[in-house]
Amino acid sequence: MNFLSTRGRTPPTAIDQALSAGLAPDGGLYVPERFPALSQPLAADGLDATAHAILAPYFEQSALRESLREICARAFSFDAPLRPLSQPDNWLLELFHGPTAAFKDYAARFLAEALAGLREDTAAPTTILVATSGDTGAAVAAAFHRRPGFHVVILYPDGRVSPRQAHGLGCWGDNVQALRVDGDFDACQRLAKQALSDDALRAQRPLSSANSISLGRLLPQAAYYAHAASRHYAQRGEPLNFIVPTGNLGNACAAFVAKRMGLPIGEIRLATNANDTLPRYFAGADYLAQPTRATLANAMDVGAPSNFERLRYWHRDDAELRRATQAQSIADAVIVDTIRNAPQRHGVVPCPHTATGLHLLETLRAQGDERPWAVVATAHPAKFESIVEPLVGHAVEPPPALAESLARPASADAMADDYAALREYLLASDR
Repeated sequence: MNFLSTRGRTPPTAIDQALSAGLAPDGGLYVPERFPALSQPLAADGLDATAHAILAPYFEQSALRESLREICARAFSFDAPLRPLSQPDNWLLELFHGPTAAFKDYAARFLAEALAGLREDTAAPTTILVATSGDTGAAVAAAFHRRPGFHVVILYPDGRVSPRQAHGLGCWGDNVQALRVDGDFDACQRLAKQALSDDALRAQRPLSSANSISLGRLLPQAAYYAHAASRHYAQRGEPLNFIVPTGNLGNACAAFVAKRMGLPIGEIRLATNANDTLPRYFAGADYLAQPTRATLANAMDVGAPSNFERLRYWHRDDAELRRATQAQSIADAVIVDTIRNAPQRHGVVPCPHTATGLHLLETLRAQGDERPWAVVATAHPAKFESIVEPLVGHAVEPPPALAESLARPASADAMADDYAALREYLLASDR
């Protein structure tokens, strides 16, 4: 199977080259030329086996084909449990049980394993350049930390991530460097894309991406949707619908991949924060990127979601895309109310991002929707203790891996919102 650019100006590309490149040469995002249908049930499999079943058709011509099962076993070594909430047919898909307590851990670990497997021993070190709105950078740092042949450079918006998120970005050292950018996430993402599209830079310093624009992030994230939906269908005989809190649309696109592959997934709904680029579009307005607004759900503070290119590519026109899904914007005041009441209403303590999904679930129930819905829990609430703890009235203990990272010292270098400055940094001989 080959992979195509959403912008149509790149020749069909093999999986290994698409993984290594990150971004297509024409600036587009790689997508599979087709969606293979699964020929076997998945309900009895573990998550790593489900991941292998999902990914194997895409890797048939890859140098990683024979090692793919072992790669999946290492990357998907922790579960993604589908937890029942207090009310019938309300579920929480918990994706925060990895080393940095966020859903990004699954795909970041898979990408790191895949790129390491593709790397020639004599190759020059590759710099993994990643823009983050809070959680991606830490997951990528953990996955590539001390991995031979790789450097990681993280761009994050200074002052726009939680204190614990910032610590998780700067606590690694060794081959990982965090840069706090004087700008918002969209500025970080723009800088990363400029670097990845700079042929002269890449000729001097091999670069790849670990953002959700990377094919190596998109495809493995389909595994946990496939796993949850298959198990639910085997037990209850009906498709599972998903509510996905989203910023850059990568996780949501993975749900669409799983659905296109024939998994028993019903409707996919999107929950955003006050950054309402997507709700405006799905309500009928022309797609228009908006200036980013700082919110309590900071990892979703995205005004120009990159993966919209993929969603648009997969649908004939705007009308078909608008029939495929909807998006709702959730204000900070509603996030606060949802977190405060979630223990009583749902039996859980959510992070601010998960709270947007819980509120959308409440809205659907109030409208009379009786279908089974799973809210995707994207991060552990302990990463946002300064927001969550005052609202629920007690401490939220961090999981062990997160506690360990918080105990390490952390630092980050200042970086202007200036591509020339980033380019110079990347070319510095001691990086």
